[in-house]
Amino acid sequence: MSAACMYPMCVRASRGLLRLRSRGTGGAGPAAAALVRALSSDRSAAGGSSATGGLAQAILQERLQQQQKAQGQPPSEEEEDAHQKHEDQGEDKKQKENTAYAKKVALRLAGIMGLGGAFGVVYIFGSNSVDEQGNKIPDEFDSDVPVIQQFKRTFKYFKDYRQMIIEPTSPKLLPDPVKEPYYQPPYTLVLELTDVLLHPEWSLATGWRFKKRPGIDYLFQQLAPLYEIVIFTAETGMTAYPLIDNIDPQGFVMYRLFRDATRYMEGHHVKDVSCLNRDTSKVIVVDCKREAFSLQPFNGMALRKWDGNSEDRTLYDLAAFLKTIAISGVEDVRTVLENYAHEDDPIEAFKRRQAQLAQEEEQRLSELTQQKKQGLSIGSIAGRFWSRTKQQ
Repeated sequence: MSAACMYPMCVRASRGLLRLRSRGTGGAGPAAAALVRALSSDRSAAGGSSATGGLAQAILQERLQQQQKAQGQPPSEEEEDAHQKHEDQGEDKKQKENTAYAKKVALRLAGIMGLGGAFGVVYIFGSNSVDEQGNKIPDEFDSDVPVIQQFKRTFKYFKDYRQMIIEPTSPKLLPDPVKEPYYQPPYTLVLELTDVLLHPEWSLATGWRFKKRPGIDYLFQQLAPLYEIVIFTAETGMTAYPLIDNIDPQGFVMYRLFRDATRYMEGHHVKDVSCLNRDTSKVIVVDCKREAFSLQPFNGMALRKWDGNSEDRTLYDLAAFLKTIAISGVEDVRTVLENYAHEDDPIEAFKRRQAQLAQEEEQRLSELTQQKKQGLSIGSIAGRFWSRTKQQ
């Protein structure tokens, strides 16, 4: 059906709808709906290619809705669904707009707070230091523009703070060795606290508690005359100091070093033996992490991490190992520790080698004893023959 034919039909349909409205409420709604359906079927029969037919249908539907509202008739299900869908779309759009607005407000507040915090940091850390009387202490940045001064002082402060964390507090962590008439042990033993001497445990009822490893007292008593015992731990001084007091009531530990004395490298607290102010050929580091002595790998022993087992005997065996080194008078402990550098458990390797040496020594003594017996038997036979010859 062409557009020319469709236009009179639209006009007639509109006039018919107006006549129906003028008649009143009796049956107008069904008649108008029937007219819309008839018009829609005509449009479908024509192939749906006429824009004028679609416009006429939209006009009729709109007028039908207005008539139903005026007459108090309930809308159809399709109209209700369309209306509900329209309302849902409106609510979603409103919710998205509210969310976007809240994000913008939050970002603006965060930016304002961050900017204010940055200015506060620059003001606090970029100001001149003051003496006891409150007078400003001059520094190398006084000749710069005030704003530049603030930024340079702030940068220097955080640079020094970072350096303090990374580097040890001093190039000489221990005082100079004592001289005669005082006694200075020939070797230095550096012990880690956590998981070597103590095991941390946590529970909801008690919080953090530290369990004492079996053999600590024996280790200190056996090695105190031979080694300068130093506790060098990655724990902070506030945590470690009372723990050392608890495990060493006799005072065998001569020096205590904490986290601030370590060198922070690649996420690990490294104990730099060269900063101990001792002959590195006489220093032994005992830890459960190889990274702790990575700068001097042949100065350390990596024990297995203690899990809190009360039947553990590692410290007794460690005392025997270290005592053997000291009594043997080893000139350079690194030549000994190098043989255990790649062992998963150096103490077990030491015990295995000691057992092998004891077996070899026992076998050697057995051979010597057998040779002596053979010599005595030959000597006795020769003596008897000599005495008989002499009697004849």
